[in-house]
Amino acid sequence: MPERTDMTDDVDNLPIDLNADLGEGFGRWHLTDDDALLSVVTSANVACGFHAGDPSTMRRVCELAAERGVVIGAQVSYRDLAGFGRRAMDVPSRELADEIAYQIGALDVFARAAGVRVAYVKPHGALYNRCVHDAEQAGAVVAGVRSASDTPLPVLGLPDSLLHEAATAAGLPTVAEAFADRAYTAHGTLVPRGTPGAVIDDSDTVVKRSLAIARDHAVTSIDGERVEVRARSLCLHGDTPSAAALARRVRSELTGAGVRFQAFA
Repeated sequence: MPERTDMTDDVDNLPIDLNADLGEGFGRWHLTDDDALLSVVTSANVACGFHAGDPSTMRRVCELAAERGVVIGAQVSYRDLAGFGRRAMDVPSRELADEIAYQIGALDVFARAAGVRVAYVKPHGALYNRCVHDAEQAGAVVAGVRSASDTPLPVLGLPDSLLHEAATAAGLPTVAEAFADRAYTAHGTLVPRGTPGAVIDDSDTVVKRSLAIARDHAVTSIDGERVEVRARSLCLHGDTPSAAALARRVRSELTGAGVRFQAFA
């Protein structure tokens, strides 16, 4: 059996990390309010150029994150700029592993130039969801992570996913995350985006779910069932309208409820 490297043990006694997807622009097109979000989050999932992002955007986000003490993570994706990384794709394992390593390496150049390093890896969109149940694609992502760094980078993803299983087998730390602004199935997976109600945009509901995740370690599924979610990191999507204002409210209200915030890496 591989040595356990789960960074989410005993979450009752740990502060929670607040992460968001950043750098999701390309050229003159900007989607995320990186400056505002970097004043709120503790970890930044930075797009590495495959679903969004470009060299100048990556450099700018890394510089801002380093300046504000926000931990930088590589948000790796299928090569799908046109579909924002949210289209299902079949990529051969060796090719996918190479593309994962390429994305991490590209971001780490700018992170090091800012005086820090890429501290973790999180898949994006269709790749994230695919790695929950596809052992081959999950293994390819882990292979890419291992080849990109001489230190074991933590892998951020859904708890009990095949991605985490593959990471643990490879000796990489795993970090479980939960989503306050996405609907869950009764099995603890995310409801596909094409399904009505999959994305939660009501701020009061997002705050309520954030509190439930942080304090009760549970969410209510789209079918009304209680789903246990023991997460070390809470994600708010950066491309949600008014994402920065929502993130500020979530952090403020959770802090007022006694929740502590701290990056996991």
